[in-house]
Amino acid sequence: MAALPWLQTTFDNFSEQIKTARVGHAYLIGMDTGYGGELLALELAKMSLCNQLGHGGACGFCKSCQLIEANNHPDLYRVEADGAQIKVDQVRELCQKLTTTAQQGGRRVAVVLNSERLNQASANALLKTLEEPGKDTILLLQANAPSRLIATISSRCQRLRVELPSKQQVKQWLKEQYNFADDPSWCLPVVGGPMAVLSAVENDRYQTLLSYRKGWTQSLSSGQLCASLINVNEKQVSDALKVLYLVIHRTLIKKQDCDPLIRTHLANFAAKVMQLETRLSVMPNVNTLALFEGLTIEYNQLMSQ
Repeated sequence: MAALPWLQTTFDNFSEQIKTARVGHAYLIGMDTGYGGELLALELAKMSLCNQLGHGGACGFCKSCQLIEANNHPDLYRVEADGAQIKVDQVRELCQKLTTTAQQGGRRVAVVLNSERLNQASANALLKTLEEPGKDTILLLQANAPSRLIATISSRCQRLRVELPSKQQVKQWLKEQYNFADDPSWCLPVVGGPMAVLSAVENDRYQTLLSYRKGWTQSLSSGQLCASLINVNEKQVSDALKVLYLVIHRTLIKKQDCDPLIRTHLANFAAKVMQLETRLSVMPNVNTLALFEGLTIEYNQLMSQ
């Protein structure tokens, strides 16, 4: 947790609740995995089960901590989406397990990752357990997009206060983690968070994003689609469109003194790009080349008015 300083306050507050026996039975962690949401949920679960909780959190040495490290703790249950959704059978199985006696004689803890993926049936199945979880039971619901979580679920959870880092804090953290030649924080809206930026660098996704940024800048300037954007496949189209949005947004910032009507058209065009990205995320097939060429032409027509 020390590696993610913006989580420290939440970490300390939860630790204090456990030490003073004021811990609740259900918590909502509304933080994207890219900012450490999943890591925070799992660390809080570890603290909840630790036999020798100290000032720094879970001890890491007791039997409970060792079982968690081995992914073998019988009283810790983890649920995440099976495909696009968390299905009702997954939740029913979890609720059944939470009715049993804790095998280690302490708490039973359930971690539900990406809880916004609960569908109506699975959410309904979880409601009774949220309302009557049983003695020494804690449910930790992590959500990348808490606003999409079904209201009946979020209203039954305590909201853990999590302070997102400022852009400057993110820049400093990235600088400490990796010797970047440039500032990679520009791609945060694309990848989802600072931890995701590091992951993107390690698996070469970041270099691809850089090529998209360069390609869109050249394409919009020349009116001809750049080579780096011609062979984008269906799995990459979302990233490419998000980068296009950032390039347009940057143009808006630079052109503060241009014709107000053109700025309005440009803002509408940027919104259209993100609407396209949202729709394409659920479409099985898309002619990427035709789409990108059409957007390049439309941009140039807009700017030439």
